[in-house]
Amino acid sequence: MSFEGIHRVYFLGIGGIGMSALARWFNHEGYAVSGYDRTPSPLIEELIGEGMTVTFDDSLENIPEAIKKSPESSLIVWTPAMPKDSVQLAYFREKGFTLKKRSEVLGMVTENFYTIAVAGTHGKTTTSSLIAHLFKDAGKPIAAFLGGITQNYQSNLILGKKKSKKQRFVVVEADEFDRSFMRLHPNEAVLTSTDADHLDIYGDESTILDGFGDFVKLIDKKGKLFIQFNAADRLGADRLPKVITRKYGLRSEGIRAENIQARPGSFLFDYVDGKKVIPHLELYIPGFHNVENALAAIAIATEHGITDEEIRKGLASFKGVKRRFEIHVNQNHLVYIDDYAHHPEEIRACLSSVIAMYPTSKLTVVFQPHLYSRTRDFAEGFSESLSLADEVILLDIYPARELPIEGVSSAMLLEKIGSKKKTLVSKADLMGYLEKSAPEVLVTLGAGDIDRLVPGIATWMESRQKLNTV
Repeated sequence: MSFEGIHRVYFLGIGGIGMSALARWFNHEGYAVSGYDRTPSPLIEELIGEGMTVTFDDSLENIPEAIKKSPESSLIVWTPAMPKDSVQLAYFREKGFTLKKRSEVLGMVTENFYTIAVAGTHGKTTTSSLIAHLFKDAGKPIAAFLGGITQNYQSNLILGKKKSKKQRFVVVEADEFDRSFMRLHPNEAVLTSTDADHLDIYGDESTILDGFGDFVKLIDKKGKLFIQFNAADRLGADRLPKVITRKYGLRSEGIRAENIQARPGSFLFDYVDGKKVIPHLELYIPGFHNVENALAAIAIATEHGITDEEIRKGLASFKGVKRRFEIHVNQNHLVYIDDYAHHPEEIRACLSSVIAMYPTSKLTVVFQPHLYSRTRDFAEGFSESLSLADEVILLDIYPARELPIEGVSSAMLLEKIGSKKKTLVSKADLMGYLEKSAPEVLVTLGAGDIDRLVPGIATWMESRQKLNTV
């Protein structure tokens, strides 16, 4: 199916991070875009400001009349998160409208453009955002569908110069969560990591590796795969596709970083790929893991004719993605960093980088576990990675799509955490606890609703910083 003959697109669940990026793209392409979501949000307010119509009432009256009258020229994009008893969803099904899941529609987009897909358990959003930024900054025609809000563009959709369709690049995050990446049509792909995750979906580690293997075999036979070297080892040769495959990493023999220097607020490194060297690059989204993400982005940029100087300039101007190693306060010996990390390896990467940047300061971490099943499956790994901190504060588990599992709670992580100080605190009591604790370097971690606490914590840390200057 193509989008030929489609004039209107209606989104059921338009406020989701992935859905809203698609809505923005259709709106930019000239389609009449509208949709429904359960509750208002700042992101939805932005969509309305961009000219889209959004309703918060799941009723037939709020479906635009133009859509009701023209099912043959309307596309309905829906998310499985919609309630089964949704009035609007039932109406569209009964009336024979064309309904597509977000992943199906994204797959249709990638079928029509040269697609660079970024997959992996960790690092997808930062890597895809950086690729898109380098392309846009160099004047390349780009459309990037992202799983986070970029700081440079304050959007989850990045658009560059628009030339002919054959010249246009599309960058997408290839999400393994529900195997939705199997609907994509990548010309090139990046695989950042293959650690076990989403075991509630895949069952075991071998099955998720099979999933990544199936995905990379979708790469066009003339395309390329850029794969982190540890991920390649875990995947194994049998799962790799028969395309040109380039390995990268901090200690890779292929594409690698040398002369890495951790500074408060940035990382310096040299990009090395065989005889090609781009020296003295500076990345202002700190972290060893982000240097590794940058290697993949640089490798792809050079493949498409972006010059060394354009790469240097683009890298230095990249401000990162909200909630991906986002530094809110960094002065007068007080630091506050917020990160989306919700897997043991992500936590380890984040905290190792913080320690390298601020080696003499006390590190306090607030962690909100995400999902009962993930907490249960990786309990030992969580405790081990959190032990890198001097003090660990655990919030209750954020359940997301799950019901509670008997015997699974944040408390089960506490015993094996080796930090000098560790405790359980409710969200309501967190600010009071922090005021007594007086942290020097504070990091908040998690993929749940801990982000709602970030503005208040940042304001408090800023006020402490101002007091230190008096």
